[in-house]
Amino acid sequence: MMTAKQVFYKGHVQGVGFRYSTKRIASGFDVTGWVKNLPDGRVHLMAQAFEADELDAFLEDIQQSSLGSHIKEREMKVVPAETGLRGFSIVRD
Repeated sequence: MMTAKQVFYKGHVQGVGFRYSTKRIASGFDVTGWVKNLPDGRVHLMAQAFEADELDAFLEDIQQSSLGSHIKEREMKVVPAETGLRGFSIVRD
């Protein structure tokens, strides 16, 4: 069964390569999902994996990377998995 989490990052998370770095980090994990900037300055991430530990390790790597210094707040919750997701992408509105 797929485990999915939605994360909202607050801080200086736009204009610092956050989305691109997140996508690069995702390539090292067996996760699918997407990341996008929000108009209010936050970054919204949706990620899922078959192994909950894999998903947690991916999210922890984001925190431990250079991105962590830009994150002031992180709001995370478990959400239903999205069907048909392939790979990890940057969503542009």
